[in-house]
Amino acid sequence: MTIPWGAWKPDVSDYNGDHTQRAENVFPRGDGYGPVPDLAAFTQALPAACRGAFLALNTDGTIAIFAGTATKLYKMSNTDLSWDDVTRASGGDYAVPAANQWQFAQLGSVVVAVNGADAVQAYTLGSSTDFAALAGSPPIAAYVTVVNEFVVLSGLSSNPFRIQWSARSNAAGWTSGTDESDFQDFTDGGVVRGVAGGEFGLVFHDNAMRNMIYQPGSAVVFSFDRIAEGKGLRAPYSLVKAGERIFFKSASGFEMVVPGGQPTPIGKERFDRAIDADLDTGAMHLLVGAYEPQSSRVYWTYKSTTGTSGLFDRIVVWDYVLERGALITGVSGEYITSLGTPGVTLEGLDSIAPGSQTVSGAADNGSGLVRLTVGSTSGWTTGDIKAVSGVTGTTEANGNWTITVIDGTNIDLQGSTFANVYVSGGTVGGSLDAMAVTLDDIPASFATRLAVVSSSHKVGFLSGAYLEATLETAEMAGGRRVCVNAVRPDTDAATVYSSLVTRNKLADLPSTSNEAAMDANGFAFHRTDARMVKYRNRIPAGTQWTFSIGVEPAVTVTTGWR
Repeated sequence: MTIPWGAWKPDVSDYNGDHTQRAENVFPRGDGYGPVPDLAAFTQALPAACRGAFLALNTDGTIAIFAGTATKLYKMSNTDLSWDDVTRASGGDYAVPAANQWQFAQLGSVVVAVNGADAVQAYTLGSSTDFAALAGSPPIAAYVTVVNEFVVLSGLSSNPFRIQWSARSNAAGWTSGTDESDFQDFTDGGVVRGVAGGEFGLVFHDNAMRNMIYQPGSAVVFSFDRIAEGKGLRAPYSLVKAGERIFFKSASGFEMVVPGGQPTPIGKERFDRAIDADLDTGAMHLLVGAYEPQSSRVYWTYKSTTGTSGLFDRIVVWDYVLERGALITGVSGEYITSLGTPGVTLEGLDSIAPGSQTVSGAADNGSGLVRLTVGSTSGWTTGDIKAVSGVTGTTEANGNWTITVIDGTNIDLQGSTFANVYVSGGTVGGSLDAMAVTLDDIPASFATRLAVVSSSHKVGFLSGAYLEATLETAEMAGGRRVCVNAVRPDTDAATVYSSLVTRNKLADLPSTSNEAAMDANGFAFHRTDARMVKYRNRIPAGTQWTFSIGVEPAVTVTTGWR
């Protein structure tokens, strides 16, 4: 008989239950759990720790990815995945507070960015080269979203009990009473901690929630109806919208609300207490929510009490269709969000592959060949084939060449002919074999997916080798002791290590047996005698697998009452 892996509920005892206290580095599935890939870097590194990122869509269907640090704003190059500094030209560096992140929103072609300390910033896609203060003198705000066709600011430094919105379809219109721009002060519910956007808004206070509904043609631009009292938003950056559903971390736990509905607990008696006990409350800005558009999963990162400063080291996963959760402990980083992967041509892969070098000069080598100067030729060997692109002036250097390594910074292009004076630019491609991300993860056109910014400041995706996974059953107990001699893991993983967690009475500390490897016949052998037994499987990192359903205790013998 198969004992299935139960739903992850570390908050409650699993004694003779149908749930588990441990489902680690796995994704919920309808038949149990599946693997979680490791983080694989995709972009080049930001100059400093990421404090927010955003995906903007151009009218031509291309994408623009922005990211912020404590002092700068950057825009990703869709060609070589490097980061261009687009910080405001006047006003100096930004000063993002230690407890804040950047937040972004897009209205039409305008991307709006706020951090709670600096003037609201704006970047117009297709025309801006840098961010600049948003016209109309909007108030400094910590949070921004779009409701209907209005930019809505909250977390206002001048009045934390107020929200303020722009003119309709005009991010730069902030004169109250003109073109439907206005503000709303709230006398109850506490400080406004954020607004969830969409066709309708949802205003979150410390201790209340309100619908925000547009009233076209009325003297009242928005109506506000309280839908909950005593429930609010504890972690502002935990607020995440997944389709019509809104998820957030309240003071009482993780919750969900749908349009027209009341907040519904999703973590109560599942994982709320476990997360609160593990959460570093001094790093609440790292409790960040994100949605994966290609699935029905939402994610929350957080820093544990034992984690490294400035980094999250836990990710809570909640599948709202399956109504099951899990915990990822094998991925750490600075930020999580949904971003896009721009389409990259085969030629463009050369510039993003590891080992690429920027060209700083080109000249005649004395024999008529083109000699390029790069940052370093380390790891290159005479006879390698390299792609050269983006050189201006000495355009004859662009193409695929067999190289001769001259020294630590110079190469000759075999068979080339020098003709034109070097002007600027150029990249010598790296090695596709050294790419951490697979070519399957680089589409020919735009796609949106869950993204993580690593501790090395690089944006990546969960597309690497599978993480080590650990699963446990509930604690099985009857009136008598049993001797477990063998267990069969029900999974398509070729490598599994089995162990048993046992005790004789509920007051005892659990004891864990030595691991036993699954043999060629699918069995792991033990010799353990106890009254209460949990069955644990560990699937090593890098193992290929797709599902794990549970375990079959193949040989159990009743041994007595004591």
